[in-house]
Amino acid sequence: MRIAIASDHAALALKAALYEWLLEEGHQVADLGPHDGDSVDYPDYGYQLAGVVADGTADRGIALCGSGIGISISVNRHPACRCALVGEPLSATLAREHNDANVLALGARLIGLDMAKACVSAFLQTEFAGGRHQRRVDKLSHPSAEARS
Repeated sequence: MRIAIASDHAALALKAALYEWLLEEGHQVADLGPHDGDSVDYPDYGYQLAGVVADGTADRGIALCGSGIGISISVNRHPACRCALVGEPLSATLAREHNDANVLALGARLIGLDMAKACVSAFLQTEFAGGRHQRRVDKLSHPSAEARS
């Protein structure tokens, strides 16, 4: 699978560990940065990650920051992205199965490496169930006027 991974400075160590592990698991991984510990703005990396997932360069994305909240918000600004912030594998599974999430967000200050790997594994191994969920997922990218009122 082609996976893009990006973080801010707070999640640099988690990103590096997940990058190496994903390569060992046989995935093609694009590290979108940052590549040093200098302070950066998570929206810049979230927008970049959203772009490569949306245009099909990556099949899935992994977004990391200190809490996972900020970068997930920035990824979700792109209408083609469905980024789910999770802290355990069941949420990662349901995000894929029910919501067709194409980006997973994790908070580096809130989750350890083993739990992060468990979440990523669940995210990558779970297929979208489709069916009754498809209508709802379609509305995420194309909300109708009546749904917004």
